[in-house]
Order: sequence, then C-alpha cells, then structure tokens
Amino acid sequence: MTKKLLFVTTILLVVAFAAFAADVSGKWVYDQPGRGGGDPVKVTVTLKNSGGSLTGDVSRPGRDGNAMSTPISEGKVDGNDVSFKVTTQMGGNSMTTDYKGTVSGDELKLKVTRPGRNGGDPVTTEFSAKRATT
Repeated sequence: MTKKLLFVTTILLVVAFAAFAADVSGKWVYDQPGRGGGDPVKVTVTLKNSGGSLTGDVSRPGRDGNAMSTPISEGKVDGNDVSFKVTTQMGGNSMTTDYKGTVSGDELKLKVTRPGRNGGDPVTTEFSAKRATT
C-alpha cells in the first residue's frame, strides 16, 4: 500500500510540474538591428516543446529576400527557461550561436551569444520576442 501511494504521489507531482512549465511551443518574432545601422531584420523563432526537449528553427530574410531557415539543436525547456543552439555555415566555416531565454506569457526574453569576429570575444545581445498570432 505504501509503495502504491508513493508511486501515485510521484506521478501526480510530475504531472503538476509539467502543468506549470511555460508554453513555449509556437512562433516567436523579434527585430534584430541591421548591420551598420541598417533597417532591422525580422527574426522568427519556431519552437516545439516535447517533454522538455525543444526542436524548431530560426529564420530570417536572406540578402535575396528569400527566408533562410536554420534548425535548432540541443534544445531544452526547464520550467520557464529555454536554451538551444543554431549552427550556420558561412564561407566554409561553421558558426554556433547560443540562445538562452525565459518565457513569461506571450514574451520570450532571449540572450543571444555569437562568436566574436576573427576569433575575438563572444558578443551577447538581448532581445524580447513576442508570440506570433499567425
């Protein structure tokens, strides 16, 4: 009897914890400043949470106007916190950008850390993404 009660209590706690986790699945949009003070670029982050594992992609307009989409990797959800990486190829080199954020309702506050230019120190930028309604 005691083992069954402990088992049921554990299951209920796991379910309750999952219910309090943030609903991060969906599309999130933020404006990234353009290079050299140019027009901002609209970035769309599409996420899907499946039991704490996060999948999806990050897309933005390319130079030719067509969207460039890059899949995320190492995606995790822990309560209201999310983290993932995006690796892009540029000129034969790969560059990994780290995303860490916190979800609060329809806002996703992100810290985006990119490698520095020419091997310099990494650069971290903060963005506030809003949940897309379409």
